Amino acid sequence: MALLAEYRCKATPARRLVEVYDADAYLSDDDAMAAARRQVVAGNGYHLYIRSLQPDIEVEVALRVWDIAPHPPAEAEGHVPVSIESETGVLVVNQLEYGPAGEMALPRPGVYEGHAWWENRQATADYYAATLDHPTDDTFEDHLTQAWNNPPVTERYVLDLAYIREPEPVEDDDL
Repeated sequence: MALLAEYRCKATPARRLVEVYDADAYLSDDDAMAAARRQVVAGNGYHLYIRSLQPDIEVEVALRVWDIAPHPPAEAEGHVPVSIESETGVLVVNQLEYGPAGEMALPRPGVYEGHAWWENRQATADYYAATLDHPTDDTFEDHLTQAWNNPPVTERYVLDLAYIREPEPVEDDDL
């Protein structure tokens, strides 16, 4: 297995979601968002939604393209199979409340399949809950900012993908 491309960025999971989508796939998908609540990462073919257990501490999103997608590591907290089609050859990592966190140029446009896996999801949620237990006084907001900017672990989501085939042809309704 050879790693062909890799991209990492930090994203704030506002409303507990981060999305990954093709640069031309702007419309959201409520059904895929709901599915992410059940299985952590879910999509509709053009969007993948990543569901965190907390809305304020940045998470790391890693997109890795392999010649053959590897199996998720044994120490991962969880994993699911994923597929995403990119007509443009560019994937965007988006924060729902704040806009794009970054983008990755894929080796070529097409359909990519593999696995999404994650680590430190529960540990970050537990830390987040503990930070909210601080007494509410004049220093509460400063306490939260400091705590959320310096978590003891990094919540991390990795998409290990491999190119499968060309994208579906776009039908031109004007013909």
